[in-house]
Amino acid sequence: MTEVERLAEIIRASRRIVFFGGAGMSTESGIPDFRSSEGLYSKTLHKHFSPEEMVSHSFFAQHTEEFYDFYRKHLLYPQARPNAGHEALAELERQGRLRAIVTQNIDGLHQQAGSKKVIELHGSVKRNYCMDCHGSYDMEYIMNNKPVPRCHRCGGLVKPDVVLYEEPLDNNLLEHAVEEISQADTLIIGGTSLVVYPAAGLVKYFRGNKLVLINKSETKADEWADLVIHDSIGKVLKAAMNAKI
Repeated sequence: MTEVERLAEIIRASRRIVFFGGAGMSTESGIPDFRSSEGLYSKTLHKHFSPEEMVSHSFFAQHTEEFYDFYRKHLLYPQARPNAGHEALAELERQGRLRAIVTQNIDGLHQQAGSKKVIELHGSVKRNYCMDCHGSYDMEYIMNNKPVPRCHRCGGLVKPDVVLYEEPLDNNLLEHAVEEISQADTLIIGGTSLVVYPAAGLVKYFRGNKLVLINKSETKADEWADLVIHDSIGKVLKAAMNAKI
């Protein structure tokens, strides 16, 4: 039995799957990841600041115009579309097998593919808010209002609803993710190197039957998994959905 056939067998035997995903989930949609050799953090994009520094709360507060220039160029991909992996997960939810998606991604592609129960640990580029009056703005508003987007109601600074470095994750979202993972019979982890905390620590709450890891490179959780597949997440999920076993 191939790895994909084994995955298909696990999926068909499961009734409460939770998918936990990271940046590798969206690379097949043309959105670069962060930590691979070709990822965003491997590039020199500013002569004084690293990419990590430029997506920090401090940089946002102290260099707001430069932050938005970087943000628009490297974190917004308005033309990106869901790939086969997003679509496979949406189909699993429609079938009643997938109970939740817990994602570190901020691109909103899971919802665009049709998934309903998505826990976005790091927020979403699709949502933005005025820091003064809390008015809501979409991604297009950020794209079109340069150099720094201001609220058209009160003139306040508009901030992306994404978790920057130095900012805490939403405790309610973390608790929700813990609840879903702890109740899952199968946990599929895909497209994440499991190095970003506290999100990566959520794996320890899994108490179910099957732990599956799908990632191009090795992760520290490979040794605990029932099935490890080192390949593209979209390609693998699509093949598993189509497998005849």
